[in-house]
Amino acid sequence: MKRGFMMMGWIAAACCAASVAAEPPAFQNLRYEESAAAYREVDAASPLEEGKYVTLGDSDDMYVSFGGQARVRWEMWDNAGFDAANDDDFGLLRLRLHADLVLGEHVRVFVEGKSATATDRDLPGGRRTLDVDELDLQNGFVDLMDDIGAGKGVVRIGRQELSFGAQRLVSPLDWSNTRRTWDGARAIYSDASWRVDLFATQFVPVEKYDFNEPDADQKFNGIYAVHKLPDWGMTYDLYLLQLDRDNITDGELYADDRFTAGMRLAGACKLTGIEYDIEGGWQFGDADAWVAVPLPIEPGPAIYPPPPPVDSDRDIAAWFVAVELGYTWKDVTMKPRVYAGYDIASGDDDPLDGDAGTFNPLFPLGHAYFGYIDMIGRQNIEDFSQGISFWPVADKVQLKLDYHTFRRVEREDGVYNAGGALVATDPWASSDVGSEFDLTLTVKVSRSTLLHAGASRFFTGDFFKTYGPAEDIDFAYASVQYTF
Repeated sequence: MKRGFMMMGWIAAACCAASVAAEPPAFQNLRYEESAAAYREVDAASPLEEGKYVTLGDSDDMYVSFGGQARVRWEMWDNAGFDAANDDDFGLLRLRLHADLVLGEHVRVFVEGKSATATDRDLPGGRRTLDVDELDLQNGFVDLMDDIGAGKGVVRIGRQELSFGAQRLVSPLDWSNTRRTWDGARAIYSDASWRVDLFATQFVPVEKYDFNEPDADQKFNGIYAVHKLPDWGMTYDLYLLQLDRDNITDGELYADDRFTAGMRLAGACKLTGIEYDIEGGWQFGDADAWVAVPLPIEPGPAIYPPPPPVDSDRDIAAWFVAVELGYTWKDVTMKPRVYAGYDIASGDDDPLDGDAGTFNPLFPLGHAYFGYIDMIGRQNIEDFSQGISFWPVADKVQLKLDYHTFRRVEREDGVYNAGGALVATDPWASSDVGSEFDLTLTVKVSRSTLLHAGASRFFTGDFFKTYGPAEDIDFAYASVQYTF
């Protein structure tokens, strides 16, 4: 890791051009959303940042930018998966390095590599694909750009991360040590008030020790539009997404062609200052393959594996709604913010009828909405949440507390985790799934260095207490992240 940083700094320093002092731009979750041209008048704060804007020849239209990120995280688990036998602590390490090459007004090439690894992990699943991807290509694409009227058009071809809206349905999942990515093509139009993305891709699953290849059996296509309304202090998103999965067997799940149509409203009321984020979506399509039926034949618990699948041709009819209202006292010491939220996602009230009613959360950042333990996902769930955050040290230290209460929507359907896996099902058990408390701390040491720490507990509800294991889960973590 150290050798990689030293080499990048040496290359950058050898090529750098003189600059005039100015404020550097903010780093983005998607590093390719940053503009290297913004560094033309920025003085480097460190040798690693001397390569943020390097001209090629005498033209300001041709330049290259280097950057990267290193992250180390320690995790501690007690009773993972509700089982007292599952106690462990381990480390996760990730390094990302990228190069952004701009060749005039119409051509851009962006390449980002990553290396993700973990120490020994003795929890179920061992060192998972969420933890380990030894050396791979995270982004590698070509942009063809041109002006279109008052806006700009981009055609992007290659491997690329996707992130839309509040990341409830589509996210690169930065919490994961390996992050998500896709292969395909995207057309982007943007102007002062609109951005529209039209894309056709294939998901790229992680191969821990081999090069990641796109999965032709997981096609992900769609259109996502965002419109800003400055006079209203609001933006709204409109989208139609298609997930077409074929030949996904493993003896338990399904193959389907699923469409998600949705809308999101986000902003702050100018009269009251109340902040809002409201989103909802409807899923339709066909589930035509072998479909797992999470329904015990007789009363009693049914944990993995679920019952054998039945041959089925079912119509998909599923939905979700998410609402969050908050308020920030901006003129008060420590700028406290309170919020209350409500999330609900449909379940299947009869697995043997002709409809598939369980919502599919696609590629979500569930971690941000259903608790840091990731025990609960956006499927057959109702979540009442509330929390408070404040800044003990202005713009430097933030403390945040969140509390969630979970219930099943349909007793005939099960409980699913953040990865979409069925945890357990029992139509005769209580709908009380449990609750979770999360305490998180963020320290902005500098523009480049962030410290994160947190502690969480999942309090097991009556649904799990009907049968074992049913221990409360404890989780803690601490991380250091450096970005340049």
